[in-house]
Amino acid sequence: MSRIKIAVASDLSGFPLKEALVAHLRSRGDVEVIDRGIPGVEAPKPYFIQAEIIARDVQSGVAERGILCCGTGQGMAIVANKHKGVYACVAETVFDGERASIINNANVLTLGGWLTAPELGRRIVDGWLAMAFTQTMEAKADFLRNSFQGVQDIEKRNFA
Repeated sequence: MSRIKIAVASDLSGFPLKEALVAHLRSRGDVEVIDRGIPGVEAPKPYFIQAEIIARDVQSGVAERGILCCGTGQGMAIVANKHKGVYACVAETVFDGERASIINNANVLTLGGWLTAPELGRRIVDGWLAMAFTQTMEAKADFLRNSFQGVQDIEKRNFA
């Protein structure tokens, strides 16, 4: 069985959620987790540093997907989306997580440690991983693929 490589990181605000998600992902058996820290509350790093680490892992192919946890998930998404080939979405509900895959083809998911309890975070991540691009929206698959191509075209124009 092929295991998907997922790189995970957080800042101090997202650390407890990150720890819960890493433990959950390791228990699944179908995921290889690359834990990029922070290793503990005594070694905090800001969101913009942690997000760049995961974005570069996804860009380079070290990881197929990434998960980032900060206070709200928003700062991490902003930084991750500054990297070509990285498509990060904030998710606060299972529906958001699923749609990040189905509609946006997101390869990075960001979550807020101030907003998301560990059990909900596990369910959001599982929903994101369970769905594929255009799955359950086959009637709109061409539209979604064309939309994603439009995003990639914008990316080509704006990233040298």
